[in-house]
Amino acid sequence: MNAIKQKYLIKAPIEKVWEALTNEKVINSWGGGPARMDGKKGTRFKFWGGDIFGENTEVVPNKKLVQNWYAGKWDKPSIVTFDLSYKNGVTAVNLTHTDVPGYEAKDIEMGWKDYYMIPLKEFVEKEN
Repeated sequence: MNAIKQKYLIKAPIEKVWEALTNEKVINSWGGGPARMDGKKGTRFKFWGGDIFGENTEVVPNKKLVQNWYAGKWDKPSIVTFDLSYKNGVTAVNLTHTDVPGYEAKDIEMGWKDYYMIPLKEFVEKEN
C-alpha cells in the first residue's frame, strides 16, 4: 500500500474551500458530480455517480475532513485526510491519501490533481 501527499494553496476563504469539499451542489459545480455528500460524520458519500464512494469518519468544520474511500472493487478502504488552514487570504489544503493499492497509486496521484483538487481550486478561486 502506498501513500500520497499533496499540498494546495487556494486564494479563497477557508469556508469556501470547505464548502467545495462537503457541499454536493458545489461539488457538482466543479466537476465531481453527480455527487452525494455533506459535512457530517457518518455520511456515506459518492462522487462521479458512485465511481468513488465511502464515508466521512472525522469532521471538524473548516479544519479537517477524514474519509474512508473506495474505488472499483477494493477489498478495504483507503483513508483520505484533508487538513485545512488559513493565512493572509490563502487556504492551504494538505491532502494525505493512505492505503492506496500500489497498482493504482500513480493514476490516483494524478487523478487528485487533474480531476479533484485543481478543478476545485480553480472553481473556488473564480467564485471568490
